[in-house]
Amino acid sequence: MAIRVKSRSGETVEQMLRRFKKLCEKEGLTKDIRRKEFYEKPSERRRRAARKSVARRLKGDLPIVKPER
Repeated sequence: MAIRVKSRSGETVEQMLRRFKKLCEKEGLTKDIRRKEFYEKPSERRRRAARKSVARRLKGDLPIVKPER
């Protein structure tokens, strides 16, 4: 889905650009572009997800359960 910004009356180009950037940030587009900027091996992706999960558990004080192999 394309992000469109229509000019409001009396709005400068800088203000339109600022609104566009905020919309991109809100949609998660900039985060996604940065994530896909370089190739990430599937193992690295899983490792990053596991670290994120552990951090989430520690933040919520939930018990850490190691997955069985």
